[in-house]
Amino acid sequence: MARSLRISFEGAFYHVTSHGNERKPVFKSKRDREKFLEYLESATERYTAVVHAFCLMDNHYHLLIETPAGNLPQIMPHINGAHASRRTKKKIEEDRNL
Repeated sequence: MARSLRISFEGAFYHVTSHGNERKPVFKSKRDREKFLEYLESATERYTAVVHAFCLMDNHYHLLIETPAGNLPQIMPHINGAHASRRTKKKIEEDRNL
C-alpha cells in the first residue's frame, strides 16, 4: 500500500525512511551503498536539496533532507528509482549466470 502524500513546501525539513520489500536487504554490498550515495548526490545537485544527515542500514535507510525548492516529490523517485533499477539489473545478471 502506498503511503499518503507528504505536505511539500519550500525550505521544509523531512525525515525520510525507506525499507526493502518484506524488510529484505536494500544494500547487499559496499558498492550498493556507494552507488546509492552517488544517486543521493546527483539528486541534491539536480533538485537543489540539502542532505543534513543519512544512515544506511542493510534493509532500510534514513535521510534528513531539506528542500529549498519544495520538491521532495521529484527528489525521492530520482533516488529510489535509480537504486531500484540498478538492483533489478544486477539481479537479472546474477540470474543469467546461474
